[in-house]
Amino acid sequence: MNFQWYAIQTYSGSEQSVKKAIENIIDQNNAKDRLKAIVVPTEDVFEIKDKKKKTIQTSIYPGYVFIHIDLDTQLWHLIQSLPRVGRFIGESKKPTPLSEADIQTILDKIENRPAPRPKVSFSVGEIVQITDGPFANFTGVVENYDMISKKLKLNVSIFGRNTPIEINDVQVEKTL
Repeated sequence: MNFQWYAIQTYSGSEQSVKKAIENIIDQNNAKDRLKAIVVPTEDVFEIKDKKKKTIQTSIYPGYVFIHIDLDTQLWHLIQSLPRVGRFIGESKKPTPLSEADIQTILDKIENRPAPRPKVSFSVGEIVQITDGPFANFTGVVENYDMISKKLKLNVSIFGRNTPIEINDVQVEKTL
């Protein structure tokens, strides 16, 4: 058997449902021996809603599923005809296997998952609403955001004077 890694383009947000659909197609066609792995690389992201921290998984490569398979024309067409599947990535409309270096980079990201990162990041000059602490209900302008320490430096107008403060990113939310 000739097992190769392939990238399948899917509708963004449908990676997990496409993975399940491929597993079902493989089961229905008694081709379990031809499939080694289906991978949807994800990372943990946290968000704060109603002062509660919630961790969710998001796709590192939105719109892509990676499959380690002994691919023939029949399986290729079965997988490509699934709902929410765009196409196999390749040259001249045919699936092209991924290079060993490319797939190793992807697999390394799965094995060496970083700590959860915030879903929301802040930009310099952005206006935010402070939701917690002594400055709750004030608005401020972001002067600096350190993702590692999760601290924001804000310029807040207090009694008509601009005052620099440092605050945790979980104590603010973006304004519309």
